[in-house]
Amino acid sequence: MENREGAAAAGDSVLDFSRLSLNTFNVDSFSEERKRDTRQLYLNYNRLASFPSSVSLFSNLEFLDISNNGLSAICEGITRLARLKTLIAKNNRLDEFSLPKDFGSLQLEVLNFSGNRFEEIPLQCMKLLQLQSLSLGGNRLKSIPAEIEQLTRLELLYLGGNLISAIPPEVAYLPNLSYLVLCDNRIQSIPPQLTRMHSLRSLSLHNNLLTYLPREILSLVHLHELSLRGNPLVVRFVKEMTYDPPSLLELAGRTIKSRNIPYYPCDLPANLLRYLDLASKCPNPKCAGVYFDSCVRHIKFVDFCGKYRLPLMHYLCSPQCTSPCSSNPQSDAESEDESSVPAYRLQRVLLG
Repeated sequence: MENREGAAAAGDSVLDFSRLSLNTFNVDSFSEERKRDTRQLYLNYNRLASFPSSVSLFSNLEFLDISNNGLSAICEGITRLARLKTLIAKNNRLDEFSLPKDFGSLQLEVLNFSGNRFEEIPLQCMKLLQLQSLSLGGNRLKSIPAEIEQLTRLELLYLGGNLISAIPPEVAYLPNLSYLVLCDNRIQSIPPQLTRMHSLRSLSLHNNLLTYLPREILSLVHLHELSLRGNPLVVRFVKEMTYDPPSLLELAGRTIKSRNIPYYPCDLPANLLRYLDLASKCPNPKCAGVYFDSCVRHIKFVDFCGKYRLPLMHYLCSPQCTSPCSSNPQSDAESEDESSVPAYRLQRVLLG
């Protein structure tokens, strides 16, 4: 089918050629002025097997939707769209080999590759430093690359419906992330580093393999939604203790930190200074100890209003350290640990 100028939507800045069964996209009928003035281009729901190189002639394009075609590759021409802010390319046949080498040079703020065939997040995407929204739901992803931490402006990360088994701690270094969607994956645990995500408002984890939550999740003060349905969260009281004896390095570090022995940058090598900065305080309010790598994992159930029970993970400094919660499973909600958490925050976490 031939392109028609009349297919353009009202307004000189928008061209809408969606749902026209196009096999090709020919721009010969467009004037240079029209190409220059176009800001939004819709080519979704067509039959395009390859990315039209002619799209690069729209030099001021800011929004491009090429969803629901048969695209298996995106050509180098897209990198000439210096003003492009939004690229919607969901429901195609794209994979990690489909992007041009310099794709990361774009100034994209919104990128949607959901419903494709990606098994890995392309490293080119990790160079899109202006990115605020990244969607790769419904692909075949098995992991999240550590390089995700480079996307410091990211506000929404949608990775639901994949094969992801773990959340890397680097996700916690996304200071502006407000919405994290990891539902319908194979995730078995949540890294305690997520407590650093002070901007997080919504965390979707339904339909995974979670059996407990880290206690640090209670410190996510802005969290309003926590979706957990469809996980094998245990409904009876469970206590699990595992412990690996600390190394000599850790014993020395514990002594320095717990006894407040002063030290200065000129006293120690840089690697030891970094190590000492990694000390974590034991959550038991009656214990002044710290730990580094060696700790006791302890699952405790929170009983809120006698109605909602969730297993939270505690990390204690040693097996001899008494848990801050009562040994009586019926009195979990009255522990000193929970009494310090405002009730409205518990409701947000447990009822979200």
